[in-house]
Amino acid sequence: MPQPVGRNLPLSLPRRFIGDLVHFAHQVPTVPVERRMNLAAVVAARQAAVPRPSWCAVFTKAYGFVAAAHAELRRAYLSFPRPHLYEHPISVASVAVERRVGDEDAVLFAHINSPEKQGLRELDAQLRRFKEQPVEQIGSFRRALKISRLPRPLRRLVWWVGLQTWGRKRAHYMGTFGVSVYASLGAASLHPLSPLTTTLNYGVIADDGTVDVRVIYDHRVMDGSTVARALADLERVLKCEVLAELRYLKAADAA
Repeated sequence: MPQPVGRNLPLSLPRRFIGDLVHFAHQVPTVPVERRMNLAAVVAARQAAVPRPSWCAVFTKAYGFVAAAHAELRRAYLSFPRPHLYEHPISVASVAVERRVGDEDAVLFAHINSPEKQGLRELDAQLRRFKEQPVEQIGSFRRALKISRLPRPLRRLVWWVGLQTWGRKRAHYMGTFGVSVYASLGAASLHPLSPLTTTLNYGVIADDGTVDVRVIYDHRVMDGSTVARALADLERVLKCEVLAELRYLKAADAA
């Protein structure tokens, strides 16, 4: 019998996009820092909230609070025209979103300015829109796929210029911090790759409310002690400001 023969497949636009992202992410000396948090009270309040916001909205807003208080989390390392740090005045969350592009699942990135200034209800609705609206109607998705159509040398040049030459445009088009999670699928990434200064990642929340929360950071911009303090501050924000808003959602619904 003839042996089965494999086939060569061209890279789709989503695979080109991820290939370019990983290419530049490998140039960033990232280190993960992890903290185990007990969020039992937050879990209970979220269960009772109406409407119930996603965990992605909860963590994105909480990390926005922390980034507003810690300027280091809004900084980026730029190499041109000389190595220096750029500090953005606000946070821009870059949230990984899985969408269907053509006949395959693709990961694209939605951008949210100052997530800490939005209510959980509004933030969750915005994230839902990124999941449900047509891909071509979302600017960051459309731009990523458009750039991925370019020949590789030109794509890589566009990425390099965007990441290394102009801090304000880098924050606008790439974000100041990333959020990459798939805890809803029962799994977690231990060290997600990203060209951004920090990336927030968390695992599956246990029955007792404990969860491992990680921040992967660019060691050129800050040190591990800064990230450790930021994680402690993140837990405090979740148990104070975010918990209070979740309880308000329950009270507002009851009223």
